[in-house]
Amino acid sequence: MNKILNFERILCPVAQAHESDEGLRYAILIARSYGARLVVLTCNDGSLPGDETVETMRTGIKRAIEHSFVSFPGSADAVRLDWDLTVISNNRPEEAINREATSQNVDLIIMGSRRRSAPSVVVLGSTAEAVCRTAPCSVLVTRLATRRDAARTNGNLELKKLLVATDFSSHAELALQYGLSLAQEYQSELHLVHVITGARSTEAEISWTSQDTDGPYHVAARRLHESVPGEVHLWSDVTHAVREGKAYREIVSYAVEQDIDLICIGAHGQGFTLGTLFGTNTDRVLRQAPCPVLVTRPVQSEAEK
Repeated sequence: MNKILNFERILCPVAQAHESDEGLRYAILIARSYGARLVVLTCNDGSLPGDETVETMRTGIKRAIEHSFVSFPGSADAVRLDWDLTVISNNRPEEAINREATSQNVDLIIMGSRRRSAPSVVVLGSTAEAVCRTAPCSVLVTRLATRRDAARTNGNLELKKLLVATDFSSHAELALQYGLSLAQEYQSELHLVHVITGARSTEAEISWTSQDTDGPYHVAARRLHESVPGEVHLWSDVTHAVREGKAYREIVSYAVEQDIDLICIGAHGQGFTLGTLFGTNTDRVLRQAPCPVLVTRPVQSEAEK
């Protein structure tokens, strides 16, 4: 069975204390599943902590990768992981990450975020935030594992439930393609969610008994059903949900209720702008989601780069 979408090159930026980097765990899992080349990137200010050298860092990351062959499912018949470590001296890691992604023709960036809470707002780590705004390709952002996440991923890192948030735009269509590909690869449940933001209805979910088959709920439900090819049902259980309210809030609430493992959502353009950064649904989902988020955007052509 042909893959809907394939990853050939994956970039994973890691902190120098890479042993606790959740992004590396996901990067290893996805790179092995797709047979992709994995580029592990770390930035420093020109000096490594203590007596650590580039070679000792490489040894530590190699140990983490080798450990994955025992701890991740399907390790017995897994393909050998093709990977390399790049160490760059740069005080602006987001610039180094995007430059490396461009030079390596990367299909996907996977990185962790040390998310922190502030009064009335959740803030992403500054590097992850900057990369999500300016990356030349899609970005999967994980975050520092909670106790619940650690229990879930301890030796059993899986993607059992995927959520694709769609507003039926071209950007959402790309997010759907990523979701379909991952659901195919991991035999995952696929949840398609559309949020109606302008209707004046008191219903929280679609009412199938309504006589108005041209109402916003029925129209959205039909479009959700039509967006998934029939063969997808051969490898994935597909659930469609239409909700009403603020898009980011309904997406996050659905992810919590359904115990979703990964959210796929479009970036809505080639980059966020600082003026609208705190107002976008994608940005708010990134900050508040209970699970990793894949922000999808087309890989830029060489001319665009």
